[in-house]
Amino acid sequence: MFSADNNRRRVLASFISIVAAGIVATSTPSSCGADALLPSRAETAVRVWKVHYTSHDGERRAIYVVLPASYGPNHHPSIPLVISPHGRNAGGDENASYWGNLPAVGQFAVVNPDGMGRRLGLRSYGYAGQIDDLANMPKLVSAALPWLRIDRTRVFAVGSSMGGQEALLLVARHPNLLAGAAAMDSVTDLARRYRQLPELACGRRCIARLGGQPVGRILQDGLREEVGGTPDFDPALYAARSPMQFANRIAKAGVPLQIWWSRTDRVVFDQEHQSAALYRALRKLNPCTQVSAYTGHWRHSHEMKATQLLPIVLMRMGLLPSTSRALPPSVTYRAPVTCSTATARA
Repeated sequence: MFSADNNRRRVLASFISIVAAGIVATSTPSSCGADALLPSRAETAVRVWKVHYTSHDGERRAIYVVLPASYGPNHHPSIPLVISPHGRNAGGDENASYWGNLPAVGQFAVVNPDGMGRRLGLRSYGYAGQIDDLANMPKLVSAALPWLRIDRTRVFAVGSSMGGQEALLLVARHPNLLAGAAAMDSVTDLARRYRQLPELACGRRCIARLGGQPVGRILQDGLREEVGGTPDFDPALYAARSPMQFANRIAKAGVPLQIWWSRTDRVVFDQEHQSAALYRALRKLNPCTQVSAYTGHWRHSHEMKATQLLPIVLMRMGLLPSTSRALPPSVTYRAPVTCSTATARA
């Protein structure tokens, strides 16, 4: 749901300036194809390593691994890992930029892969092969950076928009992988989303910029190509990419889960029947499930930034000190229900 053009220009300019200054990018041979050491976008406290992996369909795709700048081949204690799938069209490079210096503050790694769907790159929309690729990230990154030591008991998933959808599906399909997850401003019912896309605001200037078609129709075209048809043609194809269809699995997964949504989201504008609906379903299916809810008023996916509410997500996961950021009064927090062992088993 993000535009990556400006960020990619900044990354390219930054990379060129580093090469011009005479700093040589390092290369690490591995089956994943480790490629280069990139400078941080904005923070000298972190460094971004670009490596490659082979996706589920055999495509060579990039992974952007954000690490504390002090962490590397000569200093590599065991650290937690966050798997962060990107939003639609954003790419792993832009997603990596949202984390700022937080990995240095909390001493953890963030893996930001370029996703791959059934047909489309960067618009995977929760395809099963993409979810399996996300689950393989600890192994893939360890192969690309052999000195990286991951604490396998502290692997998390954090994503917003399409990335949040895929974080939820990762909980459903690979619950034993994760110590916690957070999904922000997510679509949980893809068929409903498809049918509502023509309602996305797109005035005359918007239509002119897009070559004469409103944005909702263009997004519908992309979904049909990626999924393989319309929801009416094959509802099962959309159900397979919808976290709501896996609500029972998620409720029983035992993975602490944060669900964030905005009441004023103008992109995923029906959050009452998306993120909010999933939250209610999980609480109904398992009153003892460890799910918390955060609601407020922010622009779509704006909260997933180091300068916004992302520190609170990480505090609740134990990845940042508990005093890192106070929850703003404008955000409503619903805590998980505390159940006794006997109640949970019942």
